[in-house]
Amino acid sequence: MFEQLLVVVLALMSAAWLFAESPAGGKRPNVLFFVSDDLRPELGCYGNDIIQSPNIDRLASRGIVFNRAYCQQAVCSPSRSSVMTGTRPDTTKVWDLETHFRDALPKVVTLPQLFKNNGYTTQGMGKIYHGALQDPPSWSIRYVRDRPGGGSRPGGDSRNESIVNRQTGRGPAFLATDDASNGGGDGALAEDAIDALRALKQGNKPFFLAVGFYKPHLPFVAPKAYYDLYDPAQIPLATNPFLQKGAPNYAMSNGGELASYAGVPNILDLPDDYARQLKHGYYAAVSYMDAQLGRVLDELDRLELTEETIVVLWGDHGWKLGEHNRWCKHTNVENDTNAPLIISVPGKSSAGQSSDALVEFVDIYPTIAQLAGLESPKHLEGTSLVPLIDDPHHDWKPAAFSQYPRSSRGGRLMGYSMRTDRYRFTRWVDRRDHSKVDAVELYDHETDPEENENIAADPANAELVAELTRQWEAGWQGAAKSLE
Repeated sequence: MFEQLLVVVLALMSAAWLFAESPAGGKRPNVLFFVSDDLRPELGCYGNDIIQSPNIDRLASRGIVFNRAYCQQAVCSPSRSSVMTGTRPDTTKVWDLETHFRDALPKVVTLPQLFKNNGYTTQGMGKIYHGALQDPPSWSIRYVRDRPGGGSRPGGDSRNESIVNRQTGRGPAFLATDDASNGGGDGALAEDAIDALRALKQGNKPFFLAVGFYKPHLPFVAPKAYYDLYDPAQIPLATNPFLQKGAPNYAMSNGGELASYAGVPNILDLPDDYARQLKHGYYAAVSYMDAQLGRVLDELDRLELTEETIVVLWGDHGWKLGEHNRWCKHTNVENDTNAPLIISVPGKSSAGQSSDALVEFVDIYPTIAQLAGLESPKHLEGTSLVPLIDDPHHDWKPAAFSQYPRSSRGGRLMGYSMRTDRYRFTRWVDRRDHSKVDAVELYDHETDPEENENIAADPANAELVAELTRQWEAGWQGAAKSLE
Protein backbone atom coordinates (compact mmCIF):
# COMPACT_ATOMS: atom_id res chain seq x y z
CA MET A 1 0.00 0.00 0.00
CA PHE A 2 2.78 2.43 0.90
CA GLU A 3 4.59 1.78 -2.40
CA GLN A 4 1.39 2.40 -4.39
CA LEU A 5 0.78 5.65 -2.51
CA LEU A 6 4.37 6.71 -3.16
CA VAL A 7 3.95 6.10 -6.90
CA VAL A 8 0.83 8.31 -6.95
CA VAL A 9 2.52 11.10 -4.97
CA LEU A 10 5.60 11.07 -7.20
CA ALA A 11 3.43 11.10 -10.30
CA LEU A 12 1.44 14.12 -9.09
CA MET A 13 4.62 15.94 -8.11
CA SER A 14 6.10 15.24 -11.54
CA ALA A 15 3.06 16.62 -13.34
CA ALA A 16 3.01 19.72 -11.14
CA TRP A 17 6.72 20.30 -11.72
CA LEU A 18 6.37 19.97 -15.47
CA PHE A 19 3.89 22.82 -15.73
CA ALA A 20 5.26 25.01 -12.95
CA GLU A 21 8.72 25.01 -14.52
CA SER A 22 7.80 24.68 -18.19
CA PRO A 23 9.66 27.08 -20.51
CA ALA A 24 6.25 27.59 -22.10
CA GLY A 25 5.23 29.45 -18.94
CA GLY A 26 2.65 26.98 -17.70
CA LYS A 27 1.09 26.38 -21.12
CA ARG A 28 0.06 22.81 -21.69
CA PRO A 29 2.69 20.99 -23.74
CA ASN A 30 2.25 19.93 -27.33
CA VAL A 31 2.53 16.25 -28.24
CA LEU A 32 4.35 14.90 -31.29
CA PHE A 33 3.37 11.25 -31.49
CA PHE A 34 5.41 9.06 -33.87
CA VAL A 35 4.67 5.43 -34.66
CA SER A 36 6.67 3.20 -37.01
CA ASP A 37 5.28 0.02 -38.55
CA ASP A 38 7.11 -3.26 -37.80
CA LEU A 39 9.99 -1.48 -36.05
CA ARG A 40 11.88 -3.79 -33.72
CA PRO A 41 14.29 -2.49 -31.06
CA GLU A 42 17.26 -2.94 -33.36
CA LEU A 43 18.52 0.66 -33.26
CA GLY A 44 21.64 2.46 -32.16
CA CYS A 45 20.03 3.59 -28.91
CA TYR A 46 19.14 -0.05 -28.19
CA GLY A 47 22.72 -1.19 -28.61
CA ASN A 48 22.88 -2.18 -32.29
CA ASP A 49 26.18 -0.87 -33.67
CA ILE A 50 25.46 -1.78 -37.31
CA ILE A 51 22.12 -0.19 -38.05
CA GLN A 52 22.20 3.55 -38.71
CA SER A 53 19.45 5.40 -36.86
CA PRO A 54 21.00 8.76 -35.92
CA ASN A 55 17.73 10.65 -35.61
CA ILE A 56 16.00 8.14 -33.38
CA ASP A 57 19.21 8.08 -31.35
CA ARG A 58 19.04 11.87 -31.11
CA LEU A 59 15.49 11.62 -29.80
CA ALA A 60 16.69 8.99 -27.31
CA SER A 61 19.33 11.41 -26.03
CA ARG A 62 16.51 13.80 -25.17
CA GLY A 63 14.30 11.25 -23.48
CA ILE A 64 13.95 7.85 -21.86
CA VAL A 65 14.50 4.60 -23.78
CA PHE A 66 12.34 1.76 -22.48
CA ASN A 67 14.34 -1.39 -23.16
CA ARG A 68 11.58 -3.79 -22.19
CA ALA A 69 8.36 -2.38 -23.62
CA TYR A 70 5.77 -4.89 -24.82
CA CYS A 71 2.84 -4.62 -27.19
CA GLN A 72 -0.43 -6.29 -26.27
CA GLN A 73 -0.69 -8.29 -29.50
CA ALA A 74 1.98 -8.55 -32.18
CA VAL A 75 0.00 -7.46 -35.21
CA CYS A 76 -0.95 -3.99 -36.44
CA SER A 77 -4.60 -3.33 -35.67
CA PRO A 78 -4.87 -5.05 -32.26
CA SER A 79 -1.69 -3.32 -31.07
CA ARG A 80 -2.67 0.11 -32.35
CA SER A 81 -6.21 -0.24 -31.00
CA SER A 82 -4.78 -1.04 -27.56
CA VAL A 83 -2.47 1.97 -27.58
CA MET A 84 -5.07 4.42 -28.80
CA THR A 85 -7.83 3.24 -26.43
CA GLY A 86 -5.57 2.34 -23.50
CA THR A 87 -7.19 -1.10 -23.25
CA ARG A 88 -6.17 -4.68 -23.99
CA PRO A 89 -7.35 -6.74 -26.99
CA ASP A 90 -9.88 -8.66 -24.91
CA THR A 91 -11.53 -5.32 -24.13
CA THR A 92 -11.35 -3.81 -27.62
CA LYS A 93 -12.35 -7.23 -29.08
CA VAL A 94 -9.80 -6.53 -31.80
CA TRP A 95 -7.74 -9.65 -32.46
CA ASP A 96 -7.60 -9.33 -36.26
CA LEU A 97 -7.19 -6.75 -39.04
CA GLU A 98 -10.90 -6.35 -39.86
CA THR A 99 -12.60 -5.43 -36.57
CA HIS A 100 -12.98 -1.82 -35.44
CA PHE A 101 -12.63 -1.17 -31.72
CA ARG A 102 -15.77 0.99 -31.75
CA ASP A 103 -17.85 -2.11 -32.49
CA ALA A 104 -17.22 -3.16 -28.89
CA LEU A 105 -16.43 0.28 -27.43
CA PRO A 106 -18.66 2.76 -29.28
CA LYS A 107 -18.23 5.55 -26.73
CA VAL A 108 -14.58 5.04 -25.82
CA VAL A 109 -12.47 8.19 -25.67
CA THR A 110 -9.24 7.58 -27.59
CA LEU A 111 -5.94 9.16 -26.64
CA PRO A 112 -6.08 11.95 -29.24
CA GLN A 113 -9.81 12.39 -28.59
CA LEU A 114 -9.03 13.08 -24.93
CA PHE A 115 -6.70 15.85 -26.04
CA LYS A 116 -9.26 17.20 -28.50
CA ASN A 117 -11.88 17.25 -25.74
CA ASN A 118 -9.48 19.31 -23.63
CA GLY A 119 -8.90 22.10 -26.12
CA TYR A 120 -6.09 20.66 -28.22
CA THR A 121 -5.94 20.67 -31.98
CA THR A 122 -5.46 17.04 -32.96
CA GLN A 123 -4.30 15.78 -36.32
CA GLY A 124 -3.24 12.32 -37.45
CA MET A 125 -1.44 11.47 -40.66
CA GLY A 126 0.01 8.32 -42.12
CA LYS A 127 -0.68 4.98 -40.47
CA ILE A 128 -2.02 5.59 -36.98
CA TYR A 129 -4.97 3.25 -37.08
CA HIS A 130 -4.81 0.22 -39.37
CA GLY A 131 -5.84 0.45 -43.01
CA ALA A 132 -9.45 1.53 -43.52
CA LEU A 133 -10.20 1.28 -39.78
CA GLN A 134 -9.98 5.01 -39.19
CA ASP A 135 -11.51 6.96 -36.32
CA PRO A 136 -12.83 10.44 -37.18
CA PRO A 137 -13.73 11.31 -33.55
CA SER A 138 -10.00 11.28 -32.74
CA TRP A 139 -9.11 14.26 -34.91
CA SER A 140 -9.84 17.97 -35.14
CA ILE A 141 -8.32 18.17 -38.61
CA ARG A 142 -9.04 15.62 -41.33
CA TYR A 143 -5.89 14.53 -43.13
CA VAL A 144 -6.06 14.19 -46.91
CA ARG A 145 -3.00 12.69 -48.54
CA ASP A 146 -2.62 14.49 -51.85
CA ARG A 147 1.10 15.22 -52.05
CA PRO A 148 2.80 13.91 -55.22
CA GLY A 149 4.87 10.84 -54.39
CA GLY A 150 2.50 9.63 -51.70
CA GLY A 151 0.31 7.58 -54.00
CA SER A 152 -2.33 5.06 -53.10
CA ARG A 153 0.27 2.70 -51.63
CA PRO A 154 2.24 5.01 -49.34
CA GLY A 155 4.18 2.12 -47.87
CA GLY A 156 6.10 1.78 -51.14
CA ASP A 157 5.12 -0.04 -54.30
CA SER A 158 7.31 -2.69 -55.93
CA ARG A 159 4.66 -3.85 -58.44
CA ASN A 160 6.24 -2.01 -61.34
CA GLU A 161 9.07 -4.52 -61.37
CA SER A 162 9.13 -7.25 -64.00
CA ILE A 163 8.61 -9.93 -61.36
CA VAL A 164 5.11 -10.11 -59.86
CA ASN A 165 3.34 -12.62 -57.65
CA ARG A 166 0.39 -13.59 -59.87
CA GLN A 167 -1.83 -14.52 -56.94
CA THR A 168 -1.40 -11.30 -54.99
CA GLY A 169 -0.19 -8.81 -57.60
CA ARG A 170 2.70 -7.85 -55.36
CA GLY A 171 6.25 -7.27 -56.53
CA PRO A 172 9.52 -8.18 -54.80
CA ALA A 173 9.87 -8.07 -51.03
CA PHE A 174 12.76 -5.59 -51.23
CA LEU A 175 13.72 -2.89 -53.71
CA ALA A 176 16.29 -0.08 -53.87
CA THR A 177 14.66 2.74 -55.83
CA ASP A 178 16.11 5.67 -57.74
CA ASP A 179 14.10 8.11 -55.62
CA ALA A 180 15.80 11.06 -54.00
CA SER A 181 16.81 10.36 -50.41
CA ASN A 182 13.68 12.10 -49.13
CA GLY A 183 11.43 10.74 -51.86
CA GLY A 184 8.84 7.99 -51.66
CA GLY A 185 5.84 7.58 -49.39
CA ASP A 186 7.43 8.30 -46.02
CA GLY A 187 9.28 11.25 -47.54
CA ALA A 188 5.95 12.72 -48.63
CA LEU A 189 4.54 12.01 -45.18
CA ALA A 190 7.42 13.89 -43.56
CA GLU A 191 6.68 16.87 -45.82
CA ASP A 192 3.05 16.76 -44.70
CA ALA A 193 4.11 16.62 -41.06
CA ILE A 194 6.42 19.61 -41.56
CA ASP A 195 3.60 21.59 -43.16
CA ALA A 196 1.30 20.61 -40.31
CA LEU A 197 3.80 21.78 -37.68
CA ARG A 198 4.08 25.15 -39.40
CA ALA A 199 0.30 25.56 -39.46
CA LEU A 200 -0.11 24.39 -35.87
CA LYS A 201 2.59 26.83 -34.77
CA GLN A 202 0.34 29.65 -35.98
CA GLY A 203 -2.63 28.41 -33.98
CA ASN A 204 -3.57 29.57 -30.51
CA LYS A 205 -4.03 26.06 -29.14
CA PRO A 206 -1.64 23.33 -28.03
CA PHE A 207 -1.54 20.45 -30.48
CA PHE A 208 -1.41 16.68 -30.64
CA LEU A 209 0.16 15.66 -33.96
CA ALA A 210 0.38 11.93 -34.73
CA VAL A 211 2.67 10.83 -37.56
CA GLY A 212 2.54 7.18 -38.59
CA PHE A 213 5.48 6.09 -40.75
CA TYR A 214 4.89 3.05 -42.96
CA LYS A 215 8.44 1.77 -42.88
CA PRO A 216 10.10 -0.58 -42.23
CA HIS A 217 6.96 -2.56 -43.13
CA LEU A 218 7.18 -4.83 -46.16
CA PRO A 219 7.96 -4.36 -48.96
CA PHE A 220 11.38 -3.02 -48.06
CA VAL A 221 11.20 -0.27 -50.66
CA ALA A 222 13.63 2.57 -49.96
CA PRO A 223 15.84 4.93 -51.96
CA LYS A 224 19.14 3.37 -52.97
CA ALA A 225 20.99 5.87 -50.78
CA TYR A 226 19.84 3.94 -47.70
CA TYR A 227 20.76 0.55 -49.13
CA ASP A 228 24.22 1.99 -49.78
CA LEU A 229 24.67 2.67 -46.07
CA TYR A 230 25.24 -1.05 -45.50
CA ASP A 231 27.61 -3.75 -46.60
CA PRO A 232 25.41 -6.87 -46.77
CA ALA A 233 28.37 -9.05 -45.86
CA GLN A 234 28.56 -7.27 -42.50
CA ILE A 235 24.90 -7.86 -41.64
CA PRO A 236 24.67 -10.91 -39.36
CA LEU A 237 21.95 -13.49 -39.81
CA ALA A 238 19.84 -14.77 -36.92
CA THR A 239 21.80 -16.99 -34.56
CA ASN A 240 18.79 -19.27 -33.93
CA PRO A 241 17.27 -20.10 -37.34
CA PHE A 242 15.39 -23.10 -35.97
CA LEU A 243 12.07 -23.77 -34.27
CA GLN A 244 11.75 -23.72 -30.50
CA LYS A 245 12.31 -27.13 -28.96
CA GLY A 246 9.29 -28.46 -27.13
CA ALA A 247 6.86 -25.71 -28.18
CA PRO A 248 3.38 -26.55 -29.52
CA ASN A 249 3.36 -26.71 -33.30
CA TYR A 250 1.02 -23.72 -33.53
CA ALA A 251 3.25 -21.40 -31.46
CA MET A 252 4.81 -20.17 -34.69
CA SER A 253 2.85 -19.04 -37.73
CA ASN A 254 3.76 -21.02 -40.85
CA GLY A 255 2.83 -18.45 -43.45
CA GLY A 256 3.02 -14.72 -43.06
CA GLU A 257 2.94 -11.71 -45.32
CA LEU A 258 6.39 -12.40 -46.73
CA ALA A 259 5.08 -15.30 -48.82
CA SER A 260 2.77 -12.94 -50.73
CA TYR A 261 5.66 -11.13 -52.45
CA ALA A 262 7.16 -12.10 -55.76
CA GLY A 263 10.25 -14.26 -56.04
CA VAL A 264 10.31 -15.31 -52.38
CA PRO A 265 11.71 -18.85 -51.94
CA ASN A 266 10.18 -21.31 -49.51
CA ILE A 267 9.79 -19.12 -46.44
CA LEU A 268 10.28 -22.13 -44.15
CA ASP A 269 13.69 -22.74 -45.68
CA LEU A 270 15.11 -19.46 -46.96
CA PRO A 271 18.65 -19.62 -48.38
CA ASP A 272 21.18 -17.58 -46.43
CA ASP A 273 21.89 -15.26 -49.34
CA TYR A 274 18.20 -14.38 -49.71
CA ALA A 275 17.80 -13.98 -45.95
CA ARG A 276 20.72 -11.55 -45.95
CA GLN A 277 19.14 -9.54 -48.78
CA LEU A 278 15.91 -9.35 -46.80
CA LYS A 279 17.69 -8.16 -43.70
CA HIS A 280 19.63 -5.63 -45.79
CA GLY A 281 16.30 -4.33 -47.07
CA TYR A 282 14.88 -4.11 -43.57
CA TYR A 283 17.89 -2.13 -42.36
CA ALA A 284 17.67 0.22 -45.34
CA ALA A 285 13.96 0.78 -44.67
CA VAL A 286 14.68 1.59 -41.02
CA SER A 287 17.33 4.14 -41.98
CA TYR A 288 14.98 5.68 -44.54
CA MET A 289 12.24 6.06 -41.95
CA ASP A 290 14.77 7.40 -39.45
CA ALA A 291 15.82 10.12 -41.89
CA GLN A 292 12.22 11.23 -42.41
CA LEU A 293 11.57 11.32 -38.68
CA GLY A 294 14.71 13.43 -38.37
CA ARG A 295 13.35 15.97 -40.83
CA VAL A 296 10.27 16.42 -38.65
CA LEU A 297 12.41 16.79 -35.52
CA ASP A 298 14.55 19.37 -37.36
CA GLU A 299 11.44 21.39 -38.13
CA LEU A 300 10.30 21.16 -34.52
CA ASP A 301 13.68 22.65 -33.55
CA ARG A 302 13.52 25.32 -36.27
CA LEU A 303 10.08 26.42 -35.12
CA GLU A 304 11.38 26.63 -31.53
CA LEU A 305 8.74 24.16 -30.37
CA THR A 306 11.05 21.49 -28.95
CA GLU A 307 11.12 22.86 -25.40
CA GLU A 308 7.33 22.83 -25.19
CA THR A 309 6.63 19.51 -26.92
CA ILE A 310 6.48 15.96 -25.58
CA VAL A 311 7.78 13.59 -28.26
CA VAL A 312 6.88 9.91 -28.31
CA LEU A 313 8.12 7.16 -30.63
CA TRP A 314 6.82 3.61 -30.55
CA GLY A 315 6.91 0.67 -32.93
CA ASP A 316 3.56 -1.08 -33.10
CA HIS A 317 5.23 -4.47 -32.43
CA GLY A 318 8.46 -6.32 -33.03
CA TRP A 319 9.41 -8.43 -36.04
CA LYS A 320 11.33 -11.63 -36.66
CA LEU A 321 14.32 -11.48 -39.00
CA GLY A 322 14.87 -15.20 -39.33
CA GLU A 323 14.78 -16.04 -35.62
CA HIS A 324 13.07 -19.39 -35.00
CA ASN A 325 13.21 -19.97 -38.76
CA ARG A 326 10.43 -17.41 -39.29
CA TRP A 327 9.89 -13.87 -40.55
CA CYS A 328 7.34 -11.17 -39.75
CA LYS A 329 5.34 -11.12 -36.49
CA HIS A 330 2.13 -12.93 -35.40
CA THR A 331 3.48 -14.77 -32.31
CA ASN A 332 4.02 -14.34 -28.57
CA VAL A 333 7.83 -14.61 -28.70
CA GLU A 334 10.14 -11.88 -27.44
CA ASN A 335 11.15 -10.85 -30.95
CA ASP A 336 7.54 -9.98 -31.79
CA THR A 337 6.19 -8.60 -28.53
CA ASN A 338 9.16 -6.42 -27.52
CA ALA A 339 9.16 -3.14 -29.44
CA PRO A 340 10.74 0.31 -29.17
CA LEU A 341 9.32 2.98 -26.90
CA ILE A 342 11.01 6.36 -26.39
CA ILE A 343 9.43 9.29 -24.54
CA SER A 344 11.04 12.72 -24.47
CA VAL A 345 9.75 15.28 -21.98
CA PRO A 346 11.30 18.77 -21.98
CA GLY A 347 13.32 19.66 -18.93
CA LYS A 348 13.70 16.19 -17.46
CA SER A 349 17.02 15.51 -15.76
CA SER A 350 16.70 11.84 -16.72
CA ALA A 351 17.07 12.64 -20.43
CA GLY A 352 19.43 10.26 -22.22
CA GLN A 353 18.88 7.39 -19.79
CA SER A 354 17.21 4.03 -20.32
CA SER A 355 14.95 1.88 -18.19
CA ASP A 356 14.80 -1.90 -17.89
CA ALA A 357 11.39 -1.81 -16.24
CA LEU A 358 8.69 -4.06 -17.69
CA VAL A 359 6.26 -1.68 -19.39
CA GLU A 360 3.30 -2.21 -21.68
CA PHE A 361 1.87 -0.26 -24.57
CA VAL A 362 -1.39 0.22 -22.66
CA ASP A 363 0.75 2.38 -20.37
CA ILE A 364 1.32 4.97 -23.11
CA TYR A 365 -2.16 6.54 -22.91
CA PRO A 366 -2.17 7.31 -19.16
CA THR A 367 1.45 8.49 -19.35
CA ILE A 368 0.90 11.10 -22.06
CA ALA A 369 -2.36 12.22 -20.48
CA GLN A 370 -0.69 12.78 -17.11
CA LEU A 371 2.28 14.57 -18.62
CA ALA A 372 -0.16 17.00 -20.23
CA GLY A 373 -2.08 17.48 -16.99
CA LEU A 374 -5.25 15.81 -18.31
CA GLU A 375 -7.48 13.61 -16.21
CA SER A 376 -7.42 10.08 -17.57
CA PRO A 377 -10.68 8.26 -18.33
CA LYS A 378 -11.70 5.50 -15.93
CA HIS A 379 -11.58 2.80 -18.60
CA LEU A 380 -7.78 2.69 -18.95
CA GLU A 381 -6.02 -0.61 -18.26
CA GLY A 382 -2.43 0.61 -18.11
CA THR A 383 -0.28 2.48 -15.61
CA SER A 384 1.28 5.91 -16.08
CA LEU A 385 5.04 5.71 -16.63
CA VAL A 386 5.70 9.17 -15.19
CA PRO A 387 7.51 7.77 -12.11
CA LEU A 388 9.88 5.91 -14.49
CA ILE A 389 10.42 9.04 -16.55
CA ASP A 390 11.45 10.78 -13.34
CA ASP A 391 13.55 7.84 -12.18
CA PRO A 392 14.25 5.14 -14.83
CA HIS A 393 15.32 2.72 -12.08
CA HIS A 394 12.14 3.01 -10.04
CA ASP A 395 10.60 -0.29 -8.86
CA TRP A 396 7.87 -1.25 -11.28
CA LYS A 397 5.28 -3.85 -12.22
CA PRO A 398 6.30 -7.52 -11.98
CA ALA A 399 5.10 -8.57 -15.44
CA ALA A 400 3.99 -7.48 -18.89
CA PHE A 401 1.26 -9.28 -20.85
CA SER A 402 0.71 -10.06 -24.51
CA GLN A 403 -1.54 -12.44 -26.38
CA TYR A 404 -2.12 -14.07 -29.75
CA PRO A 405 -5.03 -16.18 -31.11
CA ARG A 406 -4.63 -19.49 -32.90
CA SER A 407 -6.76 -22.30 -34.25
CA SER A 408 -5.67 -25.86 -33.59
CA ARG A 409 -7.39 -29.19 -34.28
CA GLY A 410 -10.58 -27.32 -34.99
CA GLY A 411 -10.45 -25.45 -31.68
CA ARG A 412 -10.04 -21.71 -31.11
CA LEU A 413 -7.22 -20.91 -28.71
CA MET A 414 -5.72 -17.81 -27.17
CA GLY A 415 -2.12 -17.78 -26.09
CA TYR A 416 -1.76 -15.46 -23.10
CA SER A 417 1.89 -14.64 -22.54
CA MET A 418 3.42 -13.18 -19.39
CA ARG A 419 6.92 -11.67 -19.40
CA THR A 420 8.49 -11.40 -15.96
CA ASP A 421 11.97 -10.19 -15.15
CA ARG A 422 13.39 -13.65 -15.82
CA TYR A 423 10.76 -15.75 -17.59
CA ARG A 424 8.35 -15.81 -20.50
CA PHE A 425 5.36 -17.92 -19.53
CA THR A 426 2.56 -18.64 -22.02
CA ARG A 427 -0.65 -20.58 -21.51
CA TRP A 428 -2.68 -21.65 -24.54
CA VAL A 429 -6.30 -21.85 -23.43
CA ASP A 430 -9.70 -22.26 -24.99
CA ARG A 431 -10.96 -18.82 -25.93
CA ARG A 432 -14.31 -19.35 -24.21
CA ASP A 433 -13.14 -21.38 -21.24
CA HIS A 434 -9.74 -20.46 -19.82
CA SER A 435 -9.79 -23.47 -17.54
CA LYS A 436 -9.18 -25.66 -20.60
CA VAL A 437 -5.42 -25.50 -21.14
CA ASP A 438 -4.08 -26.88 -24.41
CA ALA A 439 -0.35 -26.17 -23.90
CA VAL A 440 2.10 -24.29 -21.70
CA GLU A 441 5.38 -22.64 -22.65
CA LEU A 442 8.18 -21.55 -20.32
CA TYR A 443 11.45 -19.90 -21.32
CA ASP A 444 14.21 -18.88 -18.91
CA HIS A 445 15.78 -15.63 -20.14
CA GLU A 446 18.67 -16.05 -17.72
CA THR A 447 19.88 -19.21 -19.47
CA ASP A 448 17.97 -18.99 -22.77
CA PRO A 449 17.48 -15.34 -23.80
CA GLU A 450 16.57 -16.35 -27.36
CA GLU A 451 13.68 -18.51 -26.12
CA ASN A 452 14.90 -21.63 -27.93
CA GLU A 453 13.72 -24.35 -25.54
CA ASN A 454 10.39 -24.73 -23.82
CA ILE A 455 11.10 -26.13 -20.35
CA ALA A 456 7.54 -26.18 -19.02
CA ALA A 457 7.26 -29.99 -19.20
CA ASP A 458 10.45 -30.64 -17.24
CA PRO A 459 9.41 -32.20 -13.89
CA ALA A 460 12.13 -30.18 -12.19
CA ASN A 461 10.18 -27.03 -13.09
CA ALA A 462 6.79 -28.19 -11.79
CA GLU A 463 6.86 -25.90 -8.75
CA LEU A 464 8.00 -22.95 -10.87
CA VAL A 465 5.22 -23.58 -13.39
CA ALA A 466 2.68 -23.66 -10.55
CA GLU A 467 4.02 -20.39 -9.14
CA LEU A 468 3.96 -18.67 -12.55
CA THR A 469 0.45 -20.02 -13.17
CA ARG A 470 -0.75 -18.30 -10.02
CA GLN A 471 0.93 -15.07 -11.10
CA TRP A 472 -0.52 -15.46 -14.60
CA GLU A 473 -4.03 -15.97 -13.25
CA ALA A 474 -3.76 -12.93 -11.00
CA GLY A 475 -2.39 -10.80 -13.83
CA TRP A 476 -5.13 -11.69 -16.29
CA GLN A 477 -7.97 -11.67 -13.78
CA GLY A 478 -10.75 -9.50 -15.15
CA ALA A 479 -8.87 -8.78 -18.38
CA ALA A 480 -11.04 -11.04 -20.54
CA LYS A 481 -14.45 -11.73 -19.12
CA SER A 482 -16.59 -12.34 -22.20
CA LEU A 483 -14.55 -13.66 -25.09
CA GLU A 484 -16.53 -14.14 -28.28
